[in-house]
Amino acid sequence: MKVSVLQESLAHGLSIVSRAVSSRSTLPVLSNILLATDEGRLRLSATNLELGIICWIGAKIEEEGATTVPARIFNDLVNTLEGQQQIELSLTLRTQTLNVRSKASNTNIKCIDATEFPPMPTIDINEGIYLPISTFKEMIQQVVFASSNDEARPVLTGVLVNGEGKKISLSAADGFRLSRSVTELLEPLPEPISAIVPARTLSELARIVSDGEQTMNMQIPNERNQVIFTVGPSEEIQGIQVISQLIEGTYPNVDQVIPKSYQTRAILSTSGLLKACRQAEIFARQSNNIVRINILPGSDENMGKVEISGQSDESGSHQSEMEASIEGNGLLIAFNVRFLREALEVIKTPNLVLETTANTSPGAIYPAGDTNFVHVIMPMHLGN
Repeated sequence: MKVSVLQESLAHGLSIVSRAVSSRSTLPVLSNILLATDEGRLRLSATNLELGIICWIGAKIEEEGATTVPARIFNDLVNTLEGQQQIELSLTLRTQTLNVRSKASNTNIKCIDATEFPPMPTIDINEGIYLPISTFKEMIQQVVFASSNDEARPVLTGVLVNGEGKKISLSAADGFRLSRSVTELLEPLPEPISAIVPARTLSELARIVSDGEQTMNMQIPNERNQVIFTVGPSEEIQGIQVISQLIEGTYPNVDQVIPKSYQTRAILSTSGLLKACRQAEIFARQSNNIVRINILPGSDENMGKVEISGQSDESGSHQSEMEASIEGNGLLIAFNVRFLREALEVIKTPNLVLETTANTSPGAIYPAGDTNFVHVIMPMHLGN
């Protein structure tokens, strides 16, 4: 293998695929990145056997070939080299030594034969469905934080992807809260889809794709328990593929969790409530993260108001008050302030809606004027 590549392109590609490098594997090759020539491009690949990322970058190919290079060493080396310069990569096949040469630098790195690297799937991007990247990234950000970290319930560490007709939805839950985001596709799905994608996969996908790209392709091959996302070329990258194992199991029925009615409905400022929650959290985090929401209806002359308070026996207490448009009965309810704050942080509209039925029933939060996103949060015990 003999390749010439721009330092900036190589560094950017390595930053993408390094997200899938295994850090605790008994297989040494999984700590490496596969470098391979591929139709006039350089292909970088990494996998931990659950998540795989492939990235293609532009390169001048003088001699075809492939090898796997230690991810950390190679990444650190490339990042120390100056930008806007060509890096020459040359592999001595007999000794599996990769020579990395730039203007004033000459390095030899011991590699592992490319034949030991796990095979990565090949797909036809003419199949699958196309999703608008900016919309799908926003959907991911609206739900992944609600997924569970408890490996004892693996299905809840994933995000349920459902699609039928022209609608696709993402849902995540951890037993205490649920987030669901829905969008409409440009073209109807050829057949319904339902899969549980690891939340980490979607988080990495949202992190590595840029808003400049228009669409991405998603495929869930019937013969494999995998999902494959493919993103087209951008200014620095000639293509990205994210391959992930799906989570097997039955996801809870999210439709049963979302409240269908309410007794109290408050419309209030998103930024105002978020600021109040952040202030209350300073004290609430020392007392099981409990924040109290006191919804007080107004009168014909006066607006209603919502009081947000958090307290700690050791540190003190905080209370904020804000005006709100309130429909229905007054209510005092308690939530986990971190759960509430994380939901508010992904709502982009100026105002939001909070609907509740009783202080022992879940509350529903969604952007005012937009029911495509909803967050359901279980209440906490009010105590004394």
